[in-house]
Amino acid sequence: MTKPGANPSIWDTKPLDPTAILLTDKVAIVTGAAQGIGEATALALARFGAHVAVCDRKKEGVLATGREIEALGRRTHVGVLDVRDEDAASAFIAEVGEKFGAVDILVNNAGGGFWSPFLEVNAKGENALIRENFGSVTIFIRHTAPLMTNGGSIINVTSIEGHRAGPGFAIYSAMKAAVTNLTFSLAMELASSKIRINCIAPDMVPTPGDEGLGDASGAIDFAGLELTAWPETGSVQDCAAAAVYLASDMSRFMTGAALHIDGGTWASHGWKVKSAGGFTL
Repeated sequence: MTKPGANPSIWDTKPLDPTAILLTDKVAIVTGAAQGIGEATALALARFGAHVAVCDRKKEGVLATGREIEALGRRTHVGVLDVRDEDAASAFIAEVGEKFGAVDILVNNAGGGFWSPFLEVNAKGENALIRENFGSVTIFIRHTAPLMTNGGSIINVTSIEGHRAGPGFAIYSAMKAAVTNLTFSLAMELASSKIRINCIAPDMVPTPGDEGLGDASGAIDFAGLELTAWPETGSVQDCAAAAVYLASDMSRFMTGAALHIDGGTWASHGWKVKSAGGFTL
């Protein structure tokens, strides 16, 4: 069924072939790009042809990512900043606009949390979690969307914790849920500007920033259980692959969606695979 008055699909005049995944000369911004998912995503976008601007508060890591982007033959712009600082973030985005003219892709990857029972999180800690995991996303969208003059793709890295309870991570989980809902709302608001916005929701993907978090509470005993239904370990490259897909024409009709990069943990809804075989709740 064709929508009355709708613009034709790009596939009416373009074949679906391997070139559809290429990002040749697109301009991307990736936050939290010093390590982990952000670093892997920035380098993947560059390998698929994009020029990639990166930022992080970890100076040495983000500078190293910038050098790797240049080694791939792509242009970059590096910012050392705290994504919670709107003045610093807006200045960085303006510099990207001046250098490249426009932006096509924004990956809001920066974020983080710490384990603590909710009643032990003070106001300062709560505010830091809100600003880092939600406020930074609104800041970067607010200042980058006007530079997406030819349309674009915004990719928000959330978490499985934004789709289920997160005991010990209540504020973090709530903010990831807020980003997911923001994604749904902005999919409606930005569609007329041909800006798509989607989420990647990882789980069981080891990253440097998450080291030790899973063991912080000691509340979950995984003895005799497999952490995911899928029999392989997740990787930051799996998240980077999803970002490349969401940035490319391959997903050109997808907006307001959340891709779960989690080896099946969201689908399991609490079921676990027993190491000896079978399943348990």
